[in-house]
Amino acid sequence: MKNILLIEDDRALRENTEELLELSGYSVISAPNGKIGIKLAKESLPDLVICDIMMPEVDGYGVLEDLSSDESTKHIPFIFLSAKTEHKEIRRGMDMGADDYLTKPFEEDDLMSAIESRLAKAQLLGRMMNKGDSGQHISGKEMRTLNELKNFFDDNGEFYSFEQGKTIYHEGSRSNTIYLILKGVVKCHIMDEDGKELITSLYRADDFLGFTSFMNNIPYQESATAMENVTLAGISKNNLKQILEKNHTISLELMELLTNDISEIKAQLLQMAYSSVRKKTAQTLIQFAEIMNKRTDEPIKISRNDLASVAGIATESLIRTLSGFKKEGLIDIEGRNIRIKELKALQFIN
Repeated sequence: MKNILLIEDDRALRENTEELLELSGYSVISAPNGKIGIKLAKESLPDLVICDIMMPEVDGYGVLEDLSSDESTKHIPFIFLSAKTEHKEIRRGMDMGADDYLTKPFEEDDLMSAIESRLAKAQLLGRMMNKGDSGQHISGKEMRTLNELKNFFDDNGEFYSFEQGKTIYHEGSRSNTIYLILKGVVKCHIMDEDGKELITSLYRADDFLGFTSFMNNIPYQESATAMENVTLAGISKNNLKQILEKNHTISLELMELLTNDISEIKAQLLQMAYSSVRKKTAQTLIQFAEIMNKRTDEPIKISRNDLASVAGIATESLIRTLSGFKKEGLIDIEGRNIRIKELKALQFIN
C-alpha cells in the first residue's frame, strides 16, 4: 500500500480528501500546516506528497523548498493543491520542482489520475536507477525515431496547462525548456518597432515549441501564447541536448522537421510581402482551419487581430475583406465565428 502525506490547513477539505484517498486504497498521513508537514515527511518518507500553498507556519512553497533540499526527501513526488489559479503561481510551483498542480475545487478523477501517474513515474525511475540503466534510457540510446522522442516527452516531461490567451513564455526570457504540444494551438509572435503584434508561426498538437540555440544561452526570440486551452510536456534543453548528441538519427529527423518549419515561415513571409489583401486573408483563413484541425463546415473561433497579424495586414482591411467574402458567399460570420463555405474558391483567390 502506497503512503501519501496530505498537508492542508482546511480541516473539512483535509478530512474529505483523506477519506477519498483511503477509499482508493492509499495509506494517508495528514498535517494541518507546512511546519508539521515537513516534520512528518522526514519521519515517514511517504511515497507522494499533496500540499496546499496558502497555509500558516510554512506555506507550500516553503515545504517544497525544504523537502527538495533534503537528500532523503528530494525524490518524493510533490503535487500542489491550491485555490490559486494565476499562471504565475502555477509556473512558480513548477519551476521550483513540483510534479503537478491541481486547483480547488478539483475533480476526484483528476486527483486520482495525477497521483497514479506520478507514483508510476517514480516507480519506473526507481527501477531504472536500481538496474543502473537510467542514464542509458534518459540519454536516449534506445530511441530510434522522432516518434520515440515525442513519447519520451509524454512519458518523462513535466506537464503544463495554459488557458486560452495565457502566455507560455515571453520574448527575452530564459530558454531552459523545450515543449511538445499535447493539446491545443499556440501562436508565436513578436512586437515590431511600432508596437504592433506580428504572428510568426502557429503550432498545434504534436508540434515542438521553444527551440533556441543548444550551444549558447540565447533567450526566447519570440513570445508564445495559447490560442485555445493548451497542454504541454516540457523537457529541459540540457536533457534534450544529451539525447540528440547520442542519437544521430533523431538529430537528423529533428533537423529536417525544423527545416520544413523554416520553409513554411518563408512562404508565409512571401505571402505577407507580395500577395493581395484578398489572397492574404483567404490563405490565412485556410491556414487557421488546417492548424486548428477544423473541417470546412466547422466554425473557426479566432480574433480578428490574430487573423490580421498572421496575414500581415491592418485589422480594418481584414474586416472589410471578410465582409466582402461573406457577401460573395465564400464564408459565414457569426460574432467571432467564421465558417468557410467555399474552400476551393478561397484557394484560388489572387
